[in-house]
Amino acid sequence: MVLNDPQESMTKVSAEAVPAPDSGDIWTATARRAADCGYFFDFDGTLAPIGDDPEEVHPVPGALEALSELTGRVRRVSIVSARPVQFLRQRLGDVPQLALFGLYGLEWQIGAGPIATHPEASAFEPVMREVTQRASAELPGAVLVEYKRLSVALHYRAAPDLREQVETWAGRCAERLQLRVQAGRMVVEIKPPGNRDKGSVVTELIADLTCAWYFGDDLSDLRAFAALDSRRAADPAFLGVRVMVANPESGHHLRSSADVCIDAPELVPDFLANGSPKPPAPTSR
Repeated sequence: MVLNDPQESMTKVSAEAVPAPDSGDIWTATARRAADCGYFFDFDGTLAPIGDDPEEVHPVPGALEALSELTGRVRRVSIVSARPVQFLRQRLGDVPQLALFGLYGLEWQIGAGPIATHPEASAFEPVMREVTQRASAELPGAVLVEYKRLSVALHYRAAPDLREQVETWAGRCAERLQLRVQAGRMVVEIKPPGNRDKGSVVTELIADLTCAWYFGDDLSDLRAFAALDSRRAADPAFLGVRVMVANPESGHHLRSSADVCIDAPELVPDFLANGSPKPPAPTSR
């Protein structure tokens, strides 16, 4: 079931869309599991609007406050993004309790701990520098080449007609260097080989949970949705909620897989404030 109004979602998400063994009320079912529940978010297009310049993107108003409150209500709150962890920490530093998984899980930071890098990915830093240099020299100037240390993003938002050229170039480059290509919203990313992605990250993070929500807006988030599906298939008592943040570029790919739809990143903070598990009311003595 897909919902467009975050207010209506508190009453219209069905038990069929989100299997809850004890209740058809999604919020009640989540609150019952709050101590073993996790909330996971993409960044761009979910907590922040998509922008022409990736470096100028910031969380929507109210996002930091909503995340901060959420960390006190559930067991785990994490960001799972294509962005480097350092960028995420700069934008989300006011919520130090967050666990950050950047570059599709190739690097991470748990709370205030150090930034760690997947051991097999470090060897690809010089390869990604080469890719960056070649892309800057060979692709049209309208393509923004973003070096991310362990990956390279080729943004064609300023010239959508270059999509085919960018995708073809990226495919040939990846084949030559034995890398992987990840398509996104007006962007193509070149990544190290292997199966590390949002789905594998979420699979690991929900292994000890009884409830999980994932919020995403792009094609790469389908793998995280699939991780919730797999867990639900293996454990019918597990409550998994797939939340799509709508957009005209890739939203139709997620709509058929989502349990809930929020119309824009700007509505996510209110959605969380109105629907996430609340602390129990104090008892009178």
